[in-house]
Amino acid sequence: MSENENSDRQDVFNQVCAMADAAAAAQAGLAGMTGQTRNALLLALADALIDQADQIAAVNEQDCTQAFEEGMSAGLIDRLRLDKVRIADAARGVRMVAGLTDPLGEVVRGHDMPNGMRLNQVRVPLGVVAMIYEARPNVTIDVVALCLKSGNAALLRGGHAAERTNRALVELIGGVLREQGLDPALVASVDRYGREGAQALMKARGHIDLLVPRGGRGLIRSVIEQATVPTIETGAGNVHIYVDRSVDMDQAIPIIVNAKTQRVGVCNAAEKLIVHRDVAAEFLPRVAQALTQAQVELHLDAVSMDILAGHGLPEELLVRAEEGDWDREYLDLKMGVRVVDSLDRAIEHINRHSTGHTEAILARDYEAVEEFSRRVDSAVIMVNASTRFTDGGMFGMGAELGISTQKLHARGPMGLQELTTTKWIGYGRGQVRP
Repeated sequence: MSENENSDRQDVFNQVCAMADAAAAAQAGLAGMTGQTRNALLLALADALIDQADQIAAVNEQDCTQAFEEGMSAGLIDRLRLDKVRIADAARGVRMVAGLTDPLGEVVRGHDMPNGMRLNQVRVPLGVVAMIYEARPNVTIDVVALCLKSGNAALLRGGHAAERTNRALVELIGGVLREQGLDPALVASVDRYGREGAQALMKARGHIDLLVPRGGRGLIRSVIEQATVPTIETGAGNVHIYVDRSVDMDQAIPIIVNAKTQRVGVCNAAEKLIVHRDVAAEFLPRVAQALTQAQVELHLDAVSMDILAGHGLPEELLVRAEEGDWDREYLDLKMGVRVVDSLDRAIEHINRHSTGHTEAILARDYEAVEEFSRRVDSAVIMVNASTRFTDGGMFGMGAELGISTQKLHARGPMGLQELTTTKWIGYGRGQVRP
């Protein structure tokens, strides 16, 4: 790298750190406000989204058109799209967040000490939360709503594909902050700095309190490996559905079709179907017919390929699975299918290949459900329900920062409580330690 390139990179780093420091100064004021004031801010933001929905949707259509021309897949374009219907949904989510219980000041636990002191552990904001995410402008709205409600500032890197949409959203948010008498530095974007801005967020230790990457495996791996600031791993969803030998077949088929096809470009869409051998011969032709009618391409192991031969299914949608299929997050109308001999084999396969996001079991056997739920090591387990329910909005959080697939400090959908930390307060009356 040349001396000029090093100088330019250092300049970007310094500017991003200055933005983070400005956000921290503004955040201190936000955290000291009442929950009622923060709720009013969110309601004003929801109103502004509805008022400016036409302009935002028009800008987003430009981003989607460019993405299509550049060859982005249909699933990822679906993630990128923020039309008027989705803007209205996002505004409802913001209002829902405003209506949730204020997490700040909540006493998590406390007790009286033998010497008469009172100790309380209370929730407080994390501080400055940074997000790096790809082609998902709805994340801008979700993150900002959750951060403002929980007393945090937000620094955003939303990626090239959604640059126009994110710019319009950040400008809208800044206008609402000014109207409410708050510093617009609370919410800022580093998009204008491109990749160097993302790199700066990863290295701004001491300026940023938490960094959350949200996107594909490549993005998440890059952030986790390079970041020196605290991070939370989210998102990648190699999601499995296991069909037990005790399955209710009539109930199971619409669950599987919904989990795979309702939205294919999202991290909670089902990617793999694991079927117990005892029901495979009867069940697989039925579910394969429903999936192929929805234009799902099935990547089949040898056993499932043999079972489906001769059933009149479209051959172009029946593909022999390769070993790499079992670790692949398709984000497309594709699904891997494997037949296993037992519940144990299903659990072993899932724990080996899962990204730890969401898994489902379709079964009537209570013991099988309990065994699966206990032994499968993922953030969310669904029982006789679609994996598409793994979502902050569906979980009653109003929105989500992401789905944490790690174990510290958060796991599963991240809402308001996951955007707080705690501190201890000791109330004394002159006590000294003997």
